[in-house]
Amino acid sequence: MTATQLLFLMITFFLTSVISVITGSTSLITVPVMLQLSIEPRTALATNMLALTFMSIGGTLPFIGKKAIDHSRLPIMIFLTLLGSIIGAFLVLVVPSKSMPLIISIFIIAVAVFSITNRNAGIISTIESPSPIAEIGGYVATFVLGIYGGFFSGGYVTMLTAAYVNLFRMTFVEAVANTKFINIFSSLIATIIFFTQGIVDYKLGIILSITMFIGGIVGARVALKLSNIWLRRIFLTTVIALALKTLLDFVPLS
Repeated sequence: MTATQLLFLMITFFLTSVISVITGSTSLITVPVMLQLSIEPRTALATNMLALTFMSIGGTLPFIGKKAIDHSRLPIMIFLTLLGSIIGAFLVLVVPSKSMPLIISIFIIAVAVFSITNRNAGIISTIESPSPIAEIGGYVATFVLGIYGGFFSGGYVTMLTAAYVNLFRMTFVEAVANTKFINIFSSLIATIIFFTQGIVDYKLGIILSITMFIGGIVGARVALKLSNIWLRRIFLTTVIALALKTLLDFVPLS
């Protein structure tokens, strides 16, 4: 890799991490860019996962002490995330990467429809507790998306944010804070497994990890300054754009 390519990669990873602290879907941008630079697919996934771990740590730090993280649900969410991510990471070793775009498309389109139809979700704090079914649904989503997050992570935080807003009744600030914290565990356990398989590019991974750690801190500070209304607008704009892109990718134009 040339110095110019490395600089391009660092700029891309930094800008993406700043924005995706709010929107998620980091890997839908970073992994394709790595592939365009002729990085082997599994190495790209694994090295990107290492960088995501540090982005999540950086993105979580500004939220500490802001009372945005749901400590009551945290132990169960962490356990389900770790379990799901372990399964997902091992799937990387056996499932062809080419089968993932269709799965990503279906999930992202579902998130777009679900988010648009729930217009007031996440904008204001509510004292209304979620129903038992919604509460269980939130934990199921944490586990299922944990599998997906351990495998690829593209759109993982986006979908998890939508789930926490609509099922756990979190505001967008709370959802952003909790998904960033949860993503530390999802990315970390997957990265450890990838390390044992020898598919992480250590040198590139360290550079991109530092880049995304700084980007995560900047993005989280921006998120804390924005209202839930603006966070929702940014989130929905991103989800709709991703949904349209995936539709264009899979619907042939006549």
